Amino acid sequence: MTANQSFSWNPHSAGAAAPAPAKLPSLEERLNLAVSRGVDWLLASQAPEGFWLGELEADTTLESDYILYLHVIGKFDPERVEKLAQYIRRHQLADGGWNIYANGPSELNATVKAYLGLKLAGDSPDLPHMLLARKRVHELGGLESINSFERFYLALVGAADWGMVPAMPPELLVLPNWFYVNLYEISSWSRGILVPMAILYALRPSWHIPESAKLDELFREPEHRYRAFAWDTRVVTWKNFFLLADRVMKFIEQLPWKPLRKHALRAAEQWMMTHLERSEGLAAIYPAMMNSIYALMALGYGPDDPMTKREIAELAKFEIEDNGMIRLQPCVSPVWDTAIAMVALEEAGLPPNHPALVRAASWMLDQQILGSGDWQVKNPGVESGGWAFEFRNDHYPDVDDTAFILMALQRVDFPDRARMEAALRRGLNWVVSMQNKDGGWGAFDKDNDCRLLTHVPFADHNAMIDPATADVTARVCECLARMGWSASHPVMKRALHFLQGDQCEDGSWFGRWGVNYVYGTSGVLRALEPMGLARQPYALRGVRWLKSVQQANGGFGESIASYDEPEQKGKGAATASQTSWGLIGLLASAGPLDRSAERALEFLLTTQTHEGTWEESEFTGTGFPKVFYLKYHLYRHNFPLYGLARYRNMLSGAGEYRSMLISPESLEAWRAERRKAGRRRAQTLNGSGRTANGQTNGQAKVGTNGNNGNGTARGMARAAWNAAALKYRNGNGARGANGIEHKESKDRRGGS
Repeated sequence: MTANQSFSWNPHSAGAAAPAPAKLPSLEERLNLAVSRGVDWLLASQAPEGFWLGELEADTTLESDYILYLHVIGKFDPERVEKLAQYIRRHQLADGGWNIYANGPSELNATVKAYLGLKLAGDSPDLPHMLLARKRVHELGGLESINSFERFYLALVGAADWGMVPAMPPELLVLPNWFYVNLYEISSWSRGILVPMAILYALRPSWHIPESAKLDELFREPEHRYRAFAWDTRVVTWKNFFLLADRVMKFIEQLPWKPLRKHALRAAEQWMMTHLERSEGLAAIYPAMMNSIYALMALGYGPDDPMTKREIAELAKFEIEDNGMIRLQPCVSPVWDTAIAMVALEEAGLPPNHPALVRAASWMLDQQILGSGDWQVKNPGVESGGWAFEFRNDHYPDVDDTAFILMALQRVDFPDRARMEAALRRGLNWVVSMQNKDGGWGAFDKDNDCRLLTHVPFADHNAMIDPATADVTARVCECLARMGWSASHPVMKRALHFLQGDQCEDGSWFGRWGVNYVYGTSGVLRALEPMGLARQPYALRGVRWLKSVQQANGGFGESIASYDEPEQKGKGAATASQTSWGLIGLLASAGPLDRSAERALEFLLTTQTHEGTWEESEFTGTGFPKVFYLKYHLYRHNFPLYGLARYRNMLSGAGEYRSMLISPESLEAWRAERRKAGRRRAQTLNGSGRTANGQTNGQAKVGTNGNNGNGTARGMARAAWNAAALKYRNGNGARGANGIEHKESKDRRGGS
C-alpha cells in the first residue's frame, strides 16, 4: 500500500452496500411519540367509574397528629402506631428536625409534633435521634414559640396549660351575620377547623397523655412560655387590640356565670352536625375532620357512637399503607385531578366522544352540587351549580374547580346534550355570581377579605380569609373567554382591572394555590390568550419575567422558599409541572416558535420516562402559604402532557372542539326563564299548601274532639319526617329537591 492510498475497514462482504446512517427522529415525530405515551399512561390510570385520583402528599405533621389522635380516641394499636412512627423517623433531617415540604429546612411546629408522636410511640427521649430533635427544637425557638393550634392540641392532652392558648369561646360563633366580624367572614376551611375547637375550648375535656410523654424538656426558656401574648412595642396596633381582647375573654372564662354559653354551645354543635351531613367528614379536610371527632367526644358522643364512628371511618380513608409504613393524605382530590386530566387528553387530540372522556364527563356531571352551602350567606338568591374538590363536600363548592371543570366539559361531545347544557349553564351562572367587589374571585366565598381577622392571636396558620387571587381570577377569565365572553364585558373588565392591579413590579403574578410566581404568571397569560390580550404590554412584562427565570437546561423551577424569601422568586430545582406552567405561559403570548418555548419543550421531551410520565420529588402545590404545602402526584403528568399537546396544536394550527358556547346574553335569558319557572313553582306550591292546610285543620279538629287525635297527628308527622330524612340521607340531599333526574340511582359520593 502506497502512502497515497487510504484504508477503511468494511465489515460487510465485498460488493455489499454500506448501511445508511440512522435517521434521527424529527421534532414532530418526537412530539407525537411523547404525547401518545402520555395519553396511554393517563388512560390506563383512569378509574372504572370515570375519574382520576392521584395521591395528595403532605408533610409528617399529619402522621404525628394521627398518633396523638389515636391516643385520644382510645384506638392506640401499637402495630399501627409503629408504622406511623416508622414513616416519621424516615423523614427526619440530618440536623434533627422535620420540614414541611420536600428538600425544605427544619420547621419548629413539624419538629415538635414529630417529637411528641415518637414519644407516644415509645421512643425514649435519650435515644440519639430524639436528643438531636430536642436540640433542633431549642435552636428553632423552643416549645414557647410554637403556633397557636399546636398549643391548643397540647393543652387538650395536658402537655401545655390553657393560658398558652388564645381564647376561642363559642360565643364568638353566634355573632349575627350583619356584625362586622362574624363566622362567615372567616375562610371556609378555617370555619371547619375553628367551630369544633371552640366547643373544645369551652368544655376542655381531660385526655391526658402519660407523664413520660410530656414535653417540658422542649422549652428553651420555660419562664417565657407565654411569649405569644407579649405586647407589641408600639402601643396602638391591631395586635395589642386583640391581645387585650384575649385577656378580657380569658377573664370572663374564669367567671362562674356565662349567660350565653349554653346557647353558644348548642349553636356550635348544630352547625357542626349540619355540616357533617352531605360530606365525607367536616369540610372533607384532615384538621377539621379530626377536630370534629374530638368535639363529638367532648359533647358525649363516644368513639363507638354511630355518628363518631362514621367520622372516624372517613378520616381513616386518608391512610395509605406501603412498605411497612402508614402515611396520610390531608384530603383527596378526584374532582380536581379529573378536570385537569380531561383537559390534557382533550388537548392531546382524544376524540371528543371518546369513551374515556364521555365516562369522565358523566361522572363529573353526577358530582355537580345543587344543594345549599356556606357560600350562600354572602351570595344569597343564586342557584347552586358548583363543584367541590373532593368526592363529597357539598357545603363547599369552589370557584377554581368549577371553572376548570366547565372548560373540561365544554370540550366533550356528550350524548345527553340537554343534561350537559343545563350543567354548564348552572355552573357558569354560579361562578359569575361569586365575583368579588374588587373584580377578582376567591376560592370558596364571595368578598371574604376582612383583613382585620389576620391579626387575631389564632391567625398564625395564615389562612383566616379567602380573598381574591390572581390564579383563581385568571382561571375564571379563561373559562368565560372560552365560553365566548369578550374582554369588553363588564364582568371581564372588572376582572382584568383586578389582574393588572395584582401584577408585581417585575411583571410576575403571585401563585396562591400553586408554587408560586411561575404558577401565577402562567395562569394569567393562559387566560389572556383566548381573550386576545396576550400581546398587551402587561402580558409581555409577564413573558419577560418568565424568560428571565428560565434555567440553562430549559426548565422552570421555583422553591417553596419563595413564599418567605423574595430573592428565591422563580428559583429552584427544575420540575416537570413547573416547566409545563412556564411553557404554557410562553406559548400563550410568545408562540411555539419562540426560542424559550422550544427550550422548555426540549426539557419535557428529554425528561419523559419510557412509561410516558415524568418524575418529580418537589412539592408544587400550596395549601396555606408559609404553613402547609402539597404534592399532587398527578401534576407531574397532567400538566406536561397538556403543555406538549398545546405546543403541537399551536405549531400545526389545529382547532379546538367546543360542544357549546354560552354568551352573556344567553346566560341572562336562561336566568330570566329560571326566575319565571321559580315563580310558577312557588304559586303551585302555595296553592297546594293552602289545600293541605285546610285538610290538616280539619283533621286536627277531629283529633281534638277525640282522645287520641294529637297522638295520631304526632305519629304521622314523626313518620313523615323520618321518611323524608331517610330519603335525604340515602340520596343526594338537596339535589333531589331541584328536579334533576339522574340516570343512575346510586350515588358514588358516599356520605351519610
